Amino acid sequence: MSASKQTKARAAAQERSLDPVAQDPAKALLSRRVPAFGGGTRVPGDKSISHRALILGALAVGETTIEGLLESADVMATLAALRALGVDIEHADGLWRVFGAGVGGLGEAARALDLGNSGTGVRLLMGVAAQHPFTTFFTGDPSLCARPMARVIEPLEGMGASVVARSGGRLPLALRGPERLLPVSHRLAVPSAQVKSAILLAGLNAPGETSVIEATPTRDHTELMLRHFGALVGVEAVEGETRITLEGEAELKPQAVAVPGDVSSAAFPLAAALLVPDGDLTLENVGLNPRRSGLIETLGEMGAAIEVQNARSVGGEAVADLRVRSSALSGVEVPPERAPRMIDEYPVLAVLAACARGPTAMRGLAELRVKESDRLRAIAEGLSACGVALELAGDDLIVEGAGHPPKGGVTIESRFDHRIAMAFLTLGLVADEPVGVDDGSMIETSFPDFIELMNRLGADIGEG
Repeated sequence: MSASKQTKARAAAQERSLDPVAQDPAKALLSRRVPAFGGGTRVPGDKSISHRALILGALAVGETTIEGLLESADVMATLAALRALGVDIEHADGLWRVFGAGVGGLGEAARALDLGNSGTGVRLLMGVAAQHPFTTFFTGDPSLCARPMARVIEPLEGMGASVVARSGGRLPLALRGPERLLPVSHRLAVPSAQVKSAILLAGLNAPGETSVIEATPTRDHTELMLRHFGALVGVEAVEGETRITLEGEAELKPQAVAVPGDVSSAAFPLAAALLVPDGDLTLENVGLNPRRSGLIETLGEMGAAIEVQNARSVGGEAVADLRVRSSALSGVEVPPERAPRMIDEYPVLAVLAACARGPTAMRGLAELRVKESDRLRAIAEGLSACGVALELAGDDLIVEGAGHPPKGGVTIESRFDHRIAMAFLTLGLVADEPVGVDDGSMIETSFPDFIELMNRLGADIGEG
């Protein structure tokens, strides 16, 4: 990202933190069919890891350096919130420096922390705020304020925090940590890495052991990074479940963090390379954490030509380069237990399924209903408008692929959801007629250079 774009992203995040109702103006976008797509590129840094690197750097004692940080609106909102909590964060020559104050060492913010559109940011920072015996106010944009926070509130209240929220546990809310946190053993009712992470982050400042039990394993970036910063974290299988145990009253040591490319962002150029007739793309330095690789596994079953090259480990995270070539895809059954490993990739998988031959059944997608939008309904309505036959049965989506791209020729309502917007813009690269989205401004929350990167590789995406 250029220096000017970095400055604009930071300024936007800071403006949102001062004005909870401020939003970017809508930006209609249009995507047209192209004959070829490919080359070599890197996608932006992993959003999940970027949030956690900033937060754990703030909770360590001393200077943490972060290379490859995703400088999106979501991550910059977390950065601005940490600054409001008294953390000194500097940026120069592509490197971020976080001068941590230690576990339980942050200061009371003078204003509400506005996390914009970032569910990850607000939920993780609620865990951080629970470490401190003062009141922290949280808010966000209209989309975030409509999302449920009760799953985070409940375990944090069990640890002694006090929370006052809108009905349904929604933002804005106020959270006050106790004088002394209580350790808990909490079983996740619904698979959620964000809830798990909030509990573990709060547990850093509690005596004894804090445990989270999950029936279905979720992404483990928090556990890996906690160990990288010196926390004692144990993971064990217990009667078919996974128990993660953190030893509290920890002192984190500052680290150097290299953020790999985000597999969720890589999914869009990867999908374009598979679908465009003359597609040949190499994506460098992509994070392939086994808890995030469900899309790659599913595409392999569909017949996608994806070659994993130069596999390696960076800071405990699996990283590799991916070579992707255009492929004739076939429909498959995607089991519900795979959903936590690819929950953010279902919009683009549905686009791929629409172009595949035969039905693709995606099962157990209830979590998609409480994302930035009701993603499950947004996917179904968008594909149907493009001429794709499908069935939405409860929390299952069955897409009837015709073996070729759909007609298109419509403008999709993005519903202030960045992944819906990017998925349908990707579909427009192969549809018979252009596909537009009514608003692509929120793409900045996760993939600031999406249009520039895609067009450099051969896409035709512009203002509609």
